[in-house]
Amino acid sequence: MASSFWQTVIRFDASKIAPEVAVRNTIGIVTPLIVGAALGNTAAGAVAALGALNVCYSDGRDPYTTRARRMFLASLLVGVAATAGALSARNDWASMAAATIWAFGAGMMVTLGPKAGDVGSVTLVSLLVFGGRRLSMEEAFNSGLLAFAGGLLQLLLSIVTWPIKPYGPEQRLIGDLYRELARAAVSHAGPGTRPPATAAVVSASESLALLDPNTSGEAARLIFLLNQAERIRLSLLTVRRLARRLEREPGTQPAAKALQHVLQAASTALKEIAECAESGRIPRTPTEPHTALEEFRSMNRDAATPMAAAFLRDAARQVEMLAGQMRAVARAGVAVSAIRLTDPSTIKDRFLANLSFRSVAFRHAVRLALCVALGVTLSRKLNLERPYWLPMTIAIVLKPDFVSTFSRGILRVAGTLAGLVVATAAVLVLKGTAADIALLGVFALVLRWVGPANYGIVVVAVSGIVVILIALTGVVPKDVIVARAINTVLGGAVALAAYALWPTWERTQTGAVLGEMLDVYDDYFRLVMTAPSNPAAQAELERARNAGRVARSGAEASAARFSAEPGTPRARRTLLSEILMNTHSFVRAVMALESDYDGSGGTAVNVAVGNFTSTASEALQRIASGIRAGCKPAGRPPEVRAAWTALEQVVPPHSLLAVETDRITTSLDILWEQAAKWNTGR
Repeated sequence: MASSFWQTVIRFDASKIAPEVAVRNTIGIVTPLIVGAALGNTAAGAVAALGALNVCYSDGRDPYTTRARRMFLASLLVGVAATAGALSARNDWASMAAATIWAFGAGMMVTLGPKAGDVGSVTLVSLLVFGGRRLSMEEAFNSGLLAFAGGLLQLLLSIVTWPIKPYGPEQRLIGDLYRELARAAVSHAGPGTRPPATAAVVSASESLALLDPNTSGEAARLIFLLNQAERIRLSLLTVRRLARRLEREPGTQPAAKALQHVLQAASTALKEIAECAESGRIPRTPTEPHTALEEFRSMNRDAATPMAAAFLRDAARQVEMLAGQMRAVARAGVAVSAIRLTDPSTIKDRFLANLSFRSVAFRHAVRLALCVALGVTLSRKLNLERPYWLPMTIAIVLKPDFVSTFSRGILRVAGTLAGLVVATAAVLVLKGTAADIALLGVFALVLRWVGPANYGIVVVAVSGIVVILIALTGVVPKDVIVARAINTVLGGAVALAAYALWPTWERTQTGAVLGEMLDVYDDYFRLVMTAPSNPAAQAELERARNAGRVARSGAEASAARFSAEPGTPRARRTLLSEILMNTHSFVRAVMALESDYDGSGGTAVNVAVGNFTSTASEALQRIASGIRAGCKPAGRPPEVRAAWTALEQVVPPHSLLAVETDRITTSLDILWEQAAKWNTGR
């Protein structure tokens, strides 16, 4: 457990680095200071810079419309929070009430997703910071307007290229997706790993979900590329599985090698598609891997065993499908219907659904509100200098889960002390307003460039920015460095103590998360098996596949938090890892079936397929219910193996349908045993 926790603390996630976002955010933070200094009102510039700093966390690489709405809302809330905080500062009871109510709302915003949770956090910080200043009504409103203006500046910088390249973010997402597919084509990941390109597909699907293909030709092309990417992903997965099987069969190594050449050529073509997708142009050269495809077509298909012959037939069909998909992408022809995710609940519905102590978000909101209220009270009763730092630290450190809270607590204290020392020394050495603003720009660039990769870097950079902002207002930094350090340590201690006294353990949530994922997988499995004979089900497949990816990402995140919690036995962590491995194996088999199964096997086959589907679905539902409820799966295991044996007798020997349903059966047998161990080990 300790090693998992410390890996979380020191983890550096380079995938979160976005240089162009960092540069524009730095400009947005520094510009108000330059303007304020030029006009002789550095304090006003500092307030606007603080607003820009808080809103910059809402920036990102997602589509302009989504980003603009989110950043405008963040700017508005930061402005309102600044005014409300400054107005409430004149009365202790009003200050505590405002902080408590806002903290509860900020805590509940995690129900709307990570970005909304970030907006809640930064606006709470804004309220607490301005709540530490007793201003007149006019000054309070002016502060709110300046903070709002700083946020709007960040918004304008974020969308300045919108008229020039209106679909730039969507094009980049599609490019990233095709690059992931290119890597997946030559990956040697086994069947127990998560399906390839999951994160890239989820990101692209969510961002393009509301894109209307009727608005422009480029919108239609992007949706078409997304749909084709999903089909290519399924074909690549199946071709790789068949290539591995052919490598083990006698006399089929040349065919397996030819398949590897097809995959290598497909990877090269997919990289080209990625570049063209980002630039908005059609690929200039055919993307079909002609040489490799012809090599495989010309192979001698005589096989030494019936199993090898079946594998070769399936491989030939999959290669031709892949070639057709690649040709379609090269032409980027007529778009299909836009992908729609599951209809999102309204904000009201989500809040109401979580207004219960059974909800992790609600318990977090209550805990945050109580702790912030305590922090405000302590800071005022103890007459601490810069009293907002104590509740602000609580607001930043306290998160819904153990790992985030305690890793942030450690990094917050250590990073604050390091940042204060470094920034104070730099300010004392570098004299003058221009030097201070330049130094602040360096810290801001570090904050937004490499800060997203590790929270400790964020804390060091933010501490540096705070020291410089204080210096720009005429206060000597060394006079407040001790006060900030004391407030930070006290705030971190309150947050960690509160979580320790009233924890929300991931171990109590993981079963529900796993059960939800298995429920979604069951829906996807039944649709794959029934869609060929039910055209109406085809429209549901995309929704089920998207839901499966999201559920899988949630389950993996829950497993990571579970493994890092104190008191988690090694055997328990190992069992959870094995459960996830078998769910990956199950869903990979279902994906392979989706890429090939057409449901045209005749009456006997259809009856056997229907019996197998219902039996396997029952097993999966009972496994999911048992894991969710914390008890063994109910009753005796359904006879999935017997249903598969009946299916095997009526389908072509060693066909993809026979092989993949066998894998599904094995996965379910193992999952049933693992579910029993999981729940008896609670």
